[in-house]
Amino acid sequence: MTVVIAEKRSVAQAVACALGGGVERDGMIVCDGVRVTWAHGHLVELAEPGEYRDEWRAWRLESLPIDPDVWRWRVDPRARSRWDAVRAIVGAPDVDALVNACDPDREGEAIFDRIVSRLGCRLPVRRLWVASLEADAIREAWTRMRDAGEYRGLRDAADIRAKADWLIGMNASRAYTLVYGARMNIGRVQTPTLAMVVSRDEAVEHHVPVPYWVAVAPMGGWQLESGRFDDPADAQAAARAAAHGVRIDGVERRLVHERPPHLYDLTGLQKDMARTHGMSAAATLAALQRLYERKLATYPRTDSSWVTHDDLPTLEALLRSDVLMDRYAPAMRSMVAHPELTVDDAKVSGHTAILPTMRAAGTDPADLDEDMRRVLTRVIRRMFEAVAADRTCLRVSVTAEATGAGGEPFGFTATCSHVVAPGWSAIDPAAACGGDDAGDGDARHDVIPQNLKSGVTLMPVDATNVREGRTSPPKRFTEASLLSAMEHASRLLDDRSLRDALDDDSSHSGGIGTPATRADVIEKLLRCAYVERRGRTLVSTHAGRALVSVVDPQLCDVAYTARMERALAEVEHGRADPASVMAEFRSYALSIPALARSTKQDGIAGPDEAHEAFGSCPRCGSDVIRRGSVWTCSSNRSAKGEDGRWHDTHGCGFRIWPAVAGVKLTDANVRALLAGRSVARRGFTSKKGTKFGADLVLDADHGTRFEFGRTGRKQP
Repeated sequence: MTVVIAEKRSVAQAVACALGGGVERDGMIVCDGVRVTWAHGHLVELAEPGEYRDEWRAWRLESLPIDPDVWRWRVDPRARSRWDAVRAIVGAPDVDALVNACDPDREGEAIFDRIVSRLGCRLPVRRLWVASLEADAIREAWTRMRDAGEYRGLRDAADIRAKADWLIGMNASRAYTLVYGARMNIGRVQTPTLAMVVSRDEAVEHHVPVPYWVAVAPMGGWQLESGRFDDPADAQAAARAAAHGVRIDGVERRLVHERPPHLYDLTGLQKDMARTHGMSAAATLAALQRLYERKLATYPRTDSSWVTHDDLPTLEALLRSDVLMDRYAPAMRSMVAHPELTVDDAKVSGHTAILPTMRAAGTDPADLDEDMRRVLTRVIRRMFEAVAADRTCLRVSVTAEATGAGGEPFGFTATCSHVVAPGWSAIDPAAACGGDDAGDGDARHDVIPQNLKSGVTLMPVDATNVREGRTSPPKRFTEASLLSAMEHASRLLDDRSLRDALDDDSSHSGGIGTPATRADVIEKLLRCAYVERRGRTLVSTHAGRALVSVVDPQLCDVAYTARMERALAEVEHGRADPASVMAEFRSYALSIPALARSTKQDGIAGPDEAHEAFGSCPRCGSDVIRRGSVWTCSSNRSAKGEDGRWHDTHGCGFRIWPAVAGVKLTDANVRALLAGRSVARRGFTSKKGTKFGADLVLDADHGTRFEFGRTGRKQP
């Protein structure tokens, strides 16, 4: 009897259905000759420090560094019942083989390996590697399963990553928290990501605008402009010269063919959803995961934007779907598809690019929630865009010269571009235009006459003038641009060899973090209140800047994290010794407590100290501070559970939420409440939908509550 272990119940059901269906009982689905069960994410996890030694239970500097002699694993206490079911199913006397059907990635290997290792199981194992939950894809993958030993590199890399992140996180977070007397959450990927945001914010805030002046000659529907002048007198001289005529020295017209965009990998999709819909990376991944589990899209956590030759028949069938084309890409009717543009076997190491499945053609978008509908629409449209015709643009460049009163020459230029044939951009014009850095505040669209030739002298059609401008600071990060910065972290490195290694598409090791973890990193920075959202921008807080200012620079250095990401990829592909890579992680992690003690900066406030206190907590007396949009007791800490929700892990739990019955609170409101005063507000909305006014007062249990008697107001 063979037991199949999937990562989630929904995947187990899909596998069982593809194998002929069966009856679900006792925590498994019984098929013909196969029993399919499932984990609950990471059923087995690394033990806490206190489970190794009592001295590591409390946070004390003298007990650091934490360095387990033998690693210990434990069953997640929140998933004990699922563990008991899996143990009973695998341990049945008639079971003689296992199949790993966990997600087809590094973490999927880790989840399965830790389960069977914890069970002490020595049964033969095969790997079901499938990126789609459609029945045909599962059945095909079932026929070409390989021995699990061929995926040892993935398991080794996952094991190293988990242990290294544990060592660095435990030692760094404890050491800096104890040295500075303020809670600090430090991570191998999250801290350099935070450092990028802090560096960008400081560049914005320290930017000193430099004035410049440009001479402008209106030419009727288009205009000639000089270069930038540091002295307004020079710009005025150029404008006076242009007023007497401008000689056209050169006119260049060229057709530019813009190739179709690649299919989506996860990061590319997250960036576009943030840009076009303001969706967070975590929300995009969650929606895509739901689509995958409903068999409407292929595996989400991919870092490839290509497919293989073996995938071409599936892609061609999708492209022939009249329903998909008419519903999502009717402009494709006038174009010839070129699916071969999406194929590159060498750039697909594990998962192909994100694609819809044929089931999407039979699904009414109205049956999906808004996030799923938006993500599926963009994935399908990108599929058609990637195989469509080039976008063709006509770009015109003009150079000209005006002569000043003293014979001095002043150069002028003009450019314009317009679409001749929209090609792939006709499929979704709104998504095709713009980007993170699109738009510079100049909405002018010049149209240079088609009959303009060099050698002629033209008079401006209106008075020439001088436009004053100022240099702009760099743009603050948005979620899209931060994802891009993480993905292309090599741009921040001086070491050419390291940059080249990170940019090597064949290794898929570029950047810091992985497509599957970058969204979680950003969300953790937000939850720790090191970064906050302001509209669509991400801005570092006082707490985030304080943390970056005190920790060892290597913990903030993209180069260190990038080297380790590269090392993990080398292990994954069997090109590096796992023990040596682990030793490098361990050596640095164990040095962190001494570094924290020896480099303590006097007068530097820890992250919690950097928060403004709004008053005293009515439950425990600690300061109430603001983290993101929530006013919370400074004692509170939370962590993300396996169910994807955040749970309190420390503190009294007191919070004041940013809005009450549809009315947003202000900092002044909260200060008044914590000082024991009532706050009168109007515009509250009752459950029946009626508007009312009331006094708000502090409530230790619920944060705030209504009080109607003080001013004669009536309860709605």
